[in-house]
Amino acid sequence: MSDERTAHWDNIYGTKAEDSVSWFQDTPEPSLSLLKLVGAMPTSAIIDIGGGASHLVDALLDLGFVDVTVLDLSQTALDADKARLGAAAGDAKWICADVTEWRPGRRYDVWHDRAAFHFLTDPADQALYSAALVQGLAIGGHVIFGTFAPDGPEKCSGLPIVRHDASSIGKILGDGFELVDSRRHDHRTPWDSVQQFQFSTFRRRH
Repeated sequence: MSDERTAHWDNIYGTKAEDSVSWFQDTPEPSLSLLKLVGAMPTSAIIDIGGGASHLVDALLDLGFVDVTVLDLSQTALDADKARLGAAAGDAKWICADVTEWRPGRRYDVWHDRAAFHFLTDPADQALYSAALVQGLAIGGHVIFGTFAPDGPEKCSGLPIVRHDASSIGKILGDGFELVDSRRHDHRTPWDSVQQFQFSTFRRRH
């Protein structure tokens, strides 16, 4: 499955301009507001899961964050990020991996995921993702999920997704996590349609 996923996303990022995909954001909101909400500081260790071609890394580096990691299963996407950043790309860390097969070698203060988790339609993959999260997130750290809301699209990039609210994500994470913020976000695509997103932020308790 990982090879199929990688091929799909390499094709997407290799054939489409970054501002011609539905999830494109010039300014990564509400992600930046939620990072502020959870108390992220310039020295906080932050990882962006599925962050290929996202502008979140740009914004964080511009704000002076010094420990930013971007993980994506598409090297093509990561290369696009690096090309856009130029010399500043050396100020971030880059990991090409499928998060369901990856096991972190360190712990992060904030785990951010906008529009990656909802592609995991198999409960087994969701469990593998959760295992990586537990291994990679510090106790007391925060995870920010941006997913399609229950009334949002049912597919993205030709693939089925699972729509979530804070409750459905909380059940997957288990009682080691407590909800600290839940909000909707109407994302306007480059062609001016609206996608209903749900942002759910949890703190790891133990």
